[in-house]
Amino acid sequence: MAFSTPLASGAPLVVVAAVILLAAAMEAEADTRHYQFDVQMTSVTRLCSTKSIVTVNGQYPGPTLFAREGDHVEVKVVNHSPYNMSIHWHGVRQLFSGWADGPSYITQCPIQPGQSYVYRFQIIGQRGTLWWHAHISWLRATVHGPIVILPPAGVPYPFPTPYEEVPVMFGEWWRNDTEAVIAQALQTGGGPNISDAYTINGLPGPLYNCSAQDTFKLKVKPGKTYMLRLINAALNDELFFSIANHTLTVVDVDAVYIKPFTVDTLVIAPGQTSNVLLATKPSYPGATYYMEARPYTNTQGTFDNTTVAGVLEYEDPCPSGSSSSAKNLPVFAPTLPQINDTNFVSNYTAKLRSLASAEYPAAVPQQVDHRFFFTVGLGTHPCAVNGTCQGPNGSRFAASINNVSFVLPTTALLQSHFTGKSRGVYASNFPAFPLMPFNYTGTPPNNTNVMNGTKVVVLPFGTNVELVMQDTSILGAESHPLHLHGFNFYVVGQGFGNFDPANDPAKFNLVDPVERNTAGVPAGGWVVIRFRADNPGVWFMHCHLEVHMSWGLKMAWLVLDGSRPDQKLPPPPLDLPKC
Repeated sequence: MAFSTPLASGAPLVVVAAVILLAAAMEAEADTRHYQFDVQMTSVTRLCSTKSIVTVNGQYPGPTLFAREGDHVEVKVVNHSPYNMSIHWHGVRQLFSGWADGPSYITQCPIQPGQSYVYRFQIIGQRGTLWWHAHISWLRATVHGPIVILPPAGVPYPFPTPYEEVPVMFGEWWRNDTEAVIAQALQTGGGPNISDAYTINGLPGPLYNCSAQDTFKLKVKPGKTYMLRLINAALNDELFFSIANHTLTVVDVDAVYIKPFTVDTLVIAPGQTSNVLLATKPSYPGATYYMEARPYTNTQGTFDNTTVAGVLEYEDPCPSGSSSSAKNLPVFAPTLPQINDTNFVSNYTAKLRSLASAEYPAAVPQQVDHRFFFTVGLGTHPCAVNGTCQGPNGSRFAASINNVSFVLPTTALLQSHFTGKSRGVYASNFPAFPLMPFNYTGTPPNNTNVMNGTKVVVLPFGTNVELVMQDTSILGAESHPLHLHGFNFYVVGQGFGNFDPANDPAKFNLVDPVERNTAGVPAGGWVVIRFRADNPGVWFMHCHLEVHMSWGLKMAWLVLDGSRPDQKLPPPPLDLPKC
């Protein structure tokens, strides 16, 4: 099995031979995978401009973490940067290993400069593609990398084995320091400056000025099947993706197998992953093909309305020896949907179904113990007296869930809960339903202000939860990709307008709904998820649009220990960072 993987700026993009050796070594190694992540400053040049960015091991994107389902993983993170740091293993269930989940001030205090922390967890019941990223401020703009989870040795994929597997990470690039970008936005209360480019495996590609030399190139052979491990690591944009004159068969999302379906174009939200099969043409086509990504958005504000391209190149079986002949090949570009094509996104999302087979069942909770209704959307905070703010009507942008804009504490929630010292850190009265119902997707209320708070929902161990997440149009309808830490969930229903509790539940799919860790709340619509709270700890749920999370679109679930010893969270590790 071969992989292509992104490396540091200036290094070769494809290192198949090295990764083949790694994959082979994994067969013979013990079942604990050891990694060291050195967080450091690295100079990187993009768009004809050089800046110093935070990286792991000097690589942008960072190194790929390989493991097999069932493996234990230990990653020592050493912080050589000037910033506080924590790493989140996005989508890893972290069963009974909540101390390793990584969001700063939720499950841990950050790793301070000059300090280190060893993340220890096991991959249980997951196989496919996930990813890791910084989980503090906007540092995940450059601190991120793939997680490749292989099936147990000897267990095949439930689809034809691909000839080669290639991680493909979408990202965003700012010429300016991203920490300065978000700091300025939070100071003024307005929207942050948009990115200057999108990237594929860290490279902006030929459609941007001064970037033809920084293009991701996927070299393929005719008549083969390649698996692309797609990851949207962009901070603020959902993306359409397509390869000219080729189709993609979707076989896995968020490290869960699904019923395969074939498309020309897919959509992937920030935080989501998707494994797709690319069947190459049966013979050398004498052409090259752009693989392109551009945003899907319905925002009322500004956004990065550009397109990133990589190149799909076929190996010529009869090379002429002339480099100019390759340059003169015709180049085909895909046709992507309109930027605000919500119908396309809705139709694509509706095709996602769990495999729901005997070997890979869909364990959808059929009975519900607790129901919640969360409104999610944008609002405002008043500007300070004599202040100057750049939000709507001179206010400050804010975002909220059930009108609560979450404020991060200065002590980690999980540590506070475990030590019994939660007083003054958080309140356990997060509203299960909106305190003041209104026409969520109709005429907005006159008062757009939201309240601040550090509140959690407390759940008994083993609770079956149903959660309706409803978009609001207070400052315009927008889609919101919500990520839940600590659990996978089933998307049992979605629609547009206001959720109707009398009629919409009859349309729920309780047989083979897609299982995910990140799902989009449709613009001007709703989504319903179900999950079983079988993992004790404190678990973050937040919008994976970084700007919305910075404005407070986040909350936390506190799942209590169960009654049996094997249902309790173990004590914190001795090297857990201190605040």
